[in-house]
Amino acid sequence: MEPLTLAFLLIAAGLVLLFAELLLPSGILLAVSVFGIVCGVVMIFTYGNDPRIGWVTLVVLFVVVPYLIRLVFRFWARTSVGKRYFLSGSEEDATLANMPVNLELEQLRGRFGRALSALRPSGVVDFDGRRVDSLTEGIMVESGQWVRCIDVKAGKVIVRPVEKPNLSDLEKADFGS
Repeated sequence: MEPLTLAFLLIAAGLVLLFAELLLPSGILLAVSVFGIVCGVVMIFTYGNDPRIGWVTLVVLFVVVPYLIRLVFRFWARTSVGKRYFLSGSEEDATLANMPVNLELEQLRGRFGRALSALRPSGVVDFDGRRVDSLTEGIMVESGQWVRCIDVKAGKVIVRPVEKPNLSDLEKADFGS
């Protein structure tokens, strides 16, 4: 077999093993594939009549192969094996945020309530007659103390203890200007 043919076969086998590493991650296939590709390139420079063949091979390896790996990753992420390696949290988080229960909880942001149980750091808070499971920021809150909803994260209402609000001030406030 001619040395250049063997060199190109080594490079092709190395690329095949590189893509096989995605399906059967072991590290050994990666080492063998890199070794095959490097040996193939060295053989092309050593036994080739024209060094331009070696440089073209290197350019193809450094330009085309990363593009192919990107394509393989794009399609591989959709396979059953690929789904085990990639996180799919963003779609779940988007779905979780749009659930009707979470949209209702978002309306509590900035509202005052009263702790029905001791919050250590979780417990039940009454927001205008509605009992809501809530969390504090790590602060202990006694039963009956006033709290304010400061955030809603992943379906959890985060509250902070406050002084008793003066509701008469809110009635007189001019929010329009």
